[in-house]
Amino acid sequence: MTEKLVVIGAGMASGRALEHLFETDPGAYEVTLFNGEPRGNYNRLMLSPVLSGEKSYEEIVTHDDAWYAENRVTTRFGEAVTKIDRERKVVVSKGGETPYDKLLIATGSYPFILPLPGKDLDGVIAFRDIDDVGRMLGAAELPEAKAVVIGGGLLGLEAAAGLRLRGMEVTVLHVMGHLMERQLDPSAGYLLAKDLERRGIRVHCKAQTKAILGQNRVEGVLLEDGTVYEADIVVMAVGIRPETRLARDAGIEIERGITVDDAMRTSDPDILAIGECVEHRGMLYGLVAPLYDQAKVVARTLLADEAVFLPVELSTKLKVTGCDLFSAGDFSEGPDREEIVFRDAARGVYKRLVLKDNTIIGAVMYGDTADGSWFLSKIKAKEDIAAERDTLIFGPAYAGGAALDPMAAVAALPDEAEICGCNGVCKGKIVQAITGSGLSTLEEVRSATKASSSCGQCTGLVEQVLASTLGDGFQLPTAKPVCKCTDFTHEDVRRLIKAGELKSMPAVWQELGWKTSCGCHVCRPALNFYLLADWPDDYVDDAQSRFINERAHANIQKDGTFSVMPRMWGGVTTAAELRAIADAADKFDVPMVKVTGGQRIDLLGVKKEDLPEMWADLNAAGMVSGHAYTKGLRTVKTCVGTDFCRFGTQDSTGLGIRLEKRLWGSWTPHKVKMAVSGCPRNCAEATCKDVGIVCTDAGFNIGVGGAAGLDLKQTEVIHTARTEEEAMDVTVAFVQLYRENAKYLDRPYRWIEKVGLDWVKSLVVDDLQSRMALVARFDHSQSIYQKDPWAERVEGEKRREFEPLADLRLKAAE
Repeated sequence: MTEKLVVIGAGMASGRALEHLFETDPGAYEVTLFNGEPRGNYNRLMLSPVLSGEKSYEEIVTHDDAWYAENRVTTRFGEAVTKIDRERKVVVSKGGETPYDKLLIATGSYPFILPLPGKDLDGVIAFRDIDDVGRMLGAAELPEAKAVVIGGGLLGLEAAAGLRLRGMEVTVLHVMGHLMERQLDPSAGYLLAKDLERRGIRVHCKAQTKAILGQNRVEGVLLEDGTVYEADIVVMAVGIRPETRLARDAGIEIERGITVDDAMRTSDPDILAIGECVEHRGMLYGLVAPLYDQAKVVARTLLADEAVFLPVELSTKLKVTGCDLFSAGDFSEGPDREEIVFRDAARGVYKRLVLKDNTIIGAVMYGDTADGSWFLSKIKAKEDIAAERDTLIFGPAYAGGAALDPMAAVAALPDEAEICGCNGVCKGKIVQAITGSGLSTLEEVRSATKASSSCGQCTGLVEQVLASTLGDGFQLPTAKPVCKCTDFTHEDVRRLIKAGELKSMPAVWQELGWKTSCGCHVCRPALNFYLLADWPDDYVDDAQSRFINERAHANIQKDGTFSVMPRMWGGVTTAAELRAIADAADKFDVPMVKVTGGQRIDLLGVKKEDLPEMWADLNAAGMVSGHAYTKGLRTVKTCVGTDFCRFGTQDSTGLGIRLEKRLWGSWTPHKVKMAVSGCPRNCAEATCKDVGIVCTDAGFNIGVGGAAGLDLKQTEVIHTARTEEEAMDVTVAFVQLYRENAKYLDRPYRWIEKVGLDWVKSLVVDDLQSRMALVARFDHSQSIYQKDPWAERVEGEKRREFEPLADLRLKAAE
């Protein structure tokens, strides 16, 4: 006979426990779920984005009616349990008595309200559920509305940021000397306050609140020093208390919370408890990650499996747009501790590591938190860091002494590195899900692993794991904003840059209302390309807004070394070039020399400091960069055509070389690969390239939109050119149309899927005037930007960026 399970509280912790239970044994229990709110489980971590308008309530619902129905859960929403009768094993509500074999208490917590005069006035609001958000949104509609938030912790600051984005005048009052004192040291707290003030939020620390003023509703807040802040609402965010009244009345053992053992059982073996109402080994937990760990244990205990909940190392992030903050572990001062501190005041970046006995015990980061997961994994593992102490503060990006971009840094993380703290999902689990189940989108990974499904702060990391695992097969979702700095999509930004004649990044940030003052690592590369493509005469390429491979003009490898690939026009080389490559391989102890699929030779394992000298040697032999690292033309693959092949119909080698020399150095939304085959036998594999030309007796069949990565697509023929010149013009016009209209990081085939091949043909093939105008704009851009980056960086000041980190430090000290 199926046992009866009654759950009190439909929050995130009990919801996750039910998920685990149903996944393991869906028929083990007949479940009845009570909830005081008139709704089921929703993601309370996402209340801040709902308040700010970034999300709707529907978007944060975790379990909808269909989910409960599918799992045969009897829902009693809007019906509070008033009593637990342990002797009779029933719970009592307004609907009567409901029997149980096992009971799970998940009553959560209630907000602490300061016992101030005026605390009961209309307009004093907590910040705990969606109803509180609704009340705040109602207040935000008042003309010139003002809000005072009491409490400078996580919840208070998220509420303040959301209300500010809704147009309210917001003041944050905090009793301590700096914000978020439990998570931040004073330096990071100072940076956070300055960031909030730049967003129009007034911050008042060391604020002793004396009273809330008003007759029938809130009118203001009075401080002990006599300061008065006008207010239409007061948001009280000063802490929470475990909701234990039901358990206490039932005679269950209570301390600060409902006491549970390692299996999440209370003093009554048939009653379990979970979440913010629980006390385990003297600890209360308010963050979601340990609550989700408790959920796994609850499910196994209910199924009579052995399971143990152990205290975990917690980390904190702030869900305020543009405020990147991370803290973990113990960062208090002490005589047996030492610190490593990095400050960059100009960028607003601060990092502090607290060490004890050559292990990291605490970390605080502000402004640049990309390495947070890496530091957290070292804190949890109590890893000895003595060998990497000199570069430790720079994170995994400087493992081996060479700077990596965020993608490479994520690729370098070990499989056990935690990516999603809320759900305890490590990198290895995500990679296994991607490769084992053929996942290719963030939504698929989220569904399979729950990574990024809670607070959302690790979404970027999960996308980077996707990208590093899939390589070229990964594409960002197309319907989302460019980044967190703006609500505009890539398509919107491109259109507005042209329509508004915006010709610099500051102009874009100002005129399009960027939420950050200088963009971020996501939007800056895209904006740099859009401005470069649309305004070549007015815009100067910003190298710092490019990815590390494009800044270093070489492909970074997993060990921090680089690959160098000189250009071989159309795949053709000479004995002199081969000697230069061989000499470079010997001179710089290159561990691998490899022929690539693009008919070139790759020198793999080159140290960053050796790059300029190697480039100089190759330049001396007449070789230029192969741009194997760039968002631009990579190669034009050819067969030997009529020169030597008895089947060749046209000079495919000559045409390929002409195309490559015309197009090299052109920046494009993504990499572009081309090929020219001398006959329909297609030895150059032209029919799976971004642009491929297959020669016939009648001319040149030009196909576009091929792919040979995770997506396998054949090109679609858009035109048969009669002459080489016509083939050249159609190809160049297509590239320019792609440059001017595609979303950054969209390969040509994805762009064509969006705009339609007929539209492309109408402008590139059918309209001769349009074609020639596109060609003219491309050639004009090339006259400005077609330069060999190797030659530019082999001498002078630009060479310094390739010097070893140790050398740069010595020069800085001098």
